[in-house]
Parts: sequence; structure tokens; C-alpha cells
Amino acid sequence: MSRPMPRPTVAQLTYGSATVICSALAMLLLSQATSPPGVAVIVFAAFGLGLLVALTVPLPGRAPEQVASAAASAPVPAAVSAAPPARSPEDRIPVQRTVLAPDPVTQQARKAHPVREPAGP
Repeated sequence: MSRPMPRPTVAQLTYGSATVICSALAMLLLSQATSPPGVAVIVFAAFGLGLLVALTVPLPGRAPEQVASAAASAPVPAAVSAAPPARSPEDRIPVQRTVLAPDPVTQQARKAHPVREPAGP
């Protein structure tokens, strides 16, 4: 008894169709073929290229049902604490802070200068 042929995935259909369309248009535009035999050769070449791309798209590893059943039958690990491991004060890395002294030029520029406005008319 023969096994049924698997159905193509959405990715295979999408990549294969896009390849056929894009490659056929590109080859027709580049070759400027107008005769029916020339167009037929280009269409068959584009179809073959699309078929090749569709067959080389990686297939999913396992079906979601298989993953769910495998997860259900797996042993449950012991509870893991969410708290980080306790560290001693010696484990801490000292952080050096650099404090820049204020620039005297900038400090002078920040001082309020009197505003001189022209006297009235």
C-alpha cells in the first residue's frame, strides 16, 4: 500500500509561487522574447525554478500535536527558585565613579547678565 503524498506547506506554496512569477517576469524582460516557443521555454524554466525553490524550503520539525504529547509525557523537573543565588559582600565588584568638576567658563556663562533694553521713544 502506498503512502499518500504530503501536502505542501504555506511557505512552500508562497516561495514557489513568488519564484515562478518573479523569475518569469525577469527572464521575459531580459530576453525580450516575443515568439511563442521562446515564451514557452521561459515559462517552463520559471516553473522548474519555482518547483526547485518550493522543494528546498525547510519543512517544520514536528507537528504541534506531537510536541504537546511529548511535553505531557516528559518528567516534571523539581521546582526552581526564581531568586538569584546569595552573594557575599566579597563577590561584589566595586564601581568607581568619576565626578567631573564644573567648568569655570561654563559657570561664568550661567551667571545672570543684566539685560539692556533701549529706553522708550
